[in-house]
Amino acid sequence: MAELSLKNVVKRFGSFEVIHNASLEVKDGEFVVFVGPSGCGKSTLLRMVAGLEDISGGEIRIGGAVMNDVEPADRGIAMVFQSYALYPHMTVEQNLGFGLRMTGNPKADTEKRIRRAAEILQITELLDRLPKQLSGGQRQRVAIGRAIVREPRVFLFDEPLSNLDAELRVQMRIEIARLHKELGTTMIYVTHDQIEAMTLADKIVVLRGGNIEQIGAPLDLYDDPANQFVAGFVGSPKMNFMAARMIGKSSGSVTISLVNQGDVQLTLPIADAAPAVGEMVTLGIRPEHFAEAGQGDADLAVKVDVAEHLGNTSYIHANVANGEQLVIEREESRKELNRDRLIVSIRSSRAYLFDGAGNRLK
Repeated sequence: MAELSLKNVVKRFGSFEVIHNASLEVKDGEFVVFVGPSGCGKSTLLRMVAGLEDISGGEIRIGGAVMNDVEPADRGIAMVFQSYALYPHMTVEQNLGFGLRMTGNPKADTEKRIRRAAEILQITELLDRLPKQLSGGQRQRVAIGRAIVREPRVFLFDEPLSNLDAELRVQMRIEIARLHKELGTTMIYVTHDQIEAMTLADKIVVLRGGNIEQIGAPLDLYDDPANQFVAGFVGSPKMNFMAARMIGKSSGSVTISLVNQGDVQLTLPIADAAPAVGEMVTLGIRPEHFAEAGQGDADLAVKVDVAEHLGNTSYIHANVANGEQLVIEREESRKELNRDRLIVSIRSSRAYLFDGAGNRLK
């Protein structure tokens, strides 16, 4: 079994703390993705699991055993890096088997593992080639194959697709999903790419400034974000945010007025203790949740800046009266979208409300 557990894990560089009491439970066979902006600590956390960074506090367990002082080679993990890190003078076959041969693994078993990895990744015909004779996608397959032959308990991926072009990223994303389905091994994957996180993960861990902001299934985080940061980070295009002011409260609901939007008011069902009347709050709405004019609870006039047509879906980049930027998703004729102004409507049931500290009000 390859359960992974982090309990109050801390990482300091000198007096500077970069990971703050991170706790996480990963089930055997689960695919977990770490996401967050640059510098949030996601790669540092992954390297701590791998043993490439010492931990300053807390506990890491793999399969129930404490790993704090265990050498990387003895943790039962295999890591795939952003750079392919292949030996340029070795063939694909030699690159795949190098680690096993260095540890004295029996020749027959090494060859068997190489053949199996090559078949899984569909690189059998490339075994005699040198890395310089491979495409970027093929090199990444070899790097993944080098991890597969070790038969680890846990796979660790550190932004493995970031050096590939858009088409190859899609192809390799599908390959990694298929690999997880076939092997059923625990996988931890670091990325800043929203699509990779949403499509690959069983569970997403959202980090900011060394803190875990929220953990959950992709659609749970998308539909039920804990705070404004998670709401704005999970999803592409990101959630729209508009400044608003509390103008009324009653049992189970609040009424807000959009700042500088005239008489645009909206009543939302809120059970939490809400800010006082007069306090500033933030209204959030995803691009696809704007309704047609008159079909929601509050209409809003926007000035169209740019309309991006992507086939059956279009994204309207628009401005509202106070200069706030909105992205509106539409599935309608291109002719109707090519105009300077548009009226959209907000449904209270599809809107989110956040207090001044960014906490979600429900």
